[in-house]
Amino acid sequence: MTNPAHPGRMLFLNIPVADLDRSKAFFAGLGFGFNPKFTDETSACMLVGEHAFVMLLSREKFAEFAELPLADPTTHTLALYCFSVSSREEVDKVSAAALAAGGAEADGAEDYGFMYSRSFYDLDGHGWQVMWMDPAAAEQGPEAFAAATQDADTPA
Repeated sequence: MTNPAHPGRMLFLNIPVADLDRSKAFFAGLGFGFNPKFTDETSACMLVGEHAFVMLLSREKFAEFAELPLADPTTHTLALYCFSVSSREEVDKVSAAALAAGGAEADGAEDYGFMYSRSFYDLDGHGWQVMWMDPAAAEQGPEAFAAATQDADTPA
């Protein structure tokens, strides 16, 4: 790939779920919507970003695409899924909604100053992290942001 961020590129992440309707309700409760053009009784296209989607697939549908046996996400970690939100408060709000909808807390809040996150397991045991990053840190990179912040805190 000579230009990995070309304008037409989209990301579709496929994950198996035991009960599609239950999973759709869970993620709708976290504020996600679904593209009806790519949603049917075996799959749902969850909108994550402008060009990023999570395909929730029934385990049977997922197995049609996978060459290897499906792993149980409650006993094996194959991936961790992370998405950003617009504020620290929204991290807590989305995490609380996930727990209220039947998700399980994966670990406590992680606060690095420039980044704040919480993690949970969805109804199928997939690990998710919701995070906020200071826009300046996202633009500059964490190390440059930390150095600039430290310099601003140091008396002249």
